[in-house]
Amino acid sequence: MKRIFKKVLKIILALFTLLFLAFVALYLIYNEPLPEGSKPEKADILAQKMLTAIHHEAYVQTKHIEWTFAGGAHQYKWHKAKGEVEVKWGDYKVQLNLADPTKSHVFQNSTELLNASKSEIIVKAVNFFNNDSFWLVAPFKVFDKGTKRNVVLLEDGSEALLVTYSSGGTTPGDSYLWKLQNNGFPVSFQMWVKIIPIGGLEATWDEWKVMENGLYLPSSHTIGPVPLDMGEVRAYN
Repeated sequence: MKRIFKKVLKIILALFTLLFLAFVALYLIYNEPLPEGSKPEKADILAQKMLTAIHHEAYVQTKHIEWTFAGGAHQYKWHKAKGEVEVKWGDYKVQLNLADPTKSHVFQNSTELLNASKSEIIVKAVNFFNNDSFWLVAPFKVFDKGTKRNVVLLEDGSEALLVTYSSGGTTPGDSYLWKLQNNGFPVSFQMWVKIIPIGGLEATWDEWKVMENGLYLPSSHTIGPVPLDMGEVRAYN
């Protein structure tokens, strides 16, 4: 038994060492400090240009949005007009009231939960929605309450839009540097976020689809070498 324990311990230590070295390598390759921005008035014009390119007016009028996340593990039917969203994962379904989550309904295997665990599931649903919906509609949130916008000059001479969320969501304080085409269409953003220890990690925003109501939404992203599929995205009135 001692020999088996030692072998298992060696394997665990070896795996830990490999993971640590991989993290160090990624950190050295990708990590960047948060850039300093300026010209907030010009940044607002740049943000408006981006919103125009992706048909913000259609987003305002959109009543329903559906998508999946994490390889289909999280499923969403968002009744945007009512401020309600159906969130499904595993055995759970939450009819989430976005204005007042305490009024939400939680089901496990079709049975409504009324015990103390209900609150924990609601919190989890809110966190899932905040994260997963951001990957779908982040460009439309650049003027949310608590946001700050600045212009950052890139090495190629182009201007990028730096958006910092000082409040709201699950992780306030996060910053995103949007890189745009000349017409304002988003191409990618770099992230400085609490849940990712590598600053400046870049995610693509170039797999766009036109919804049936004219709205542009992304169908997938790539974060470094990792793909992130949004599933069958739908938006309609």
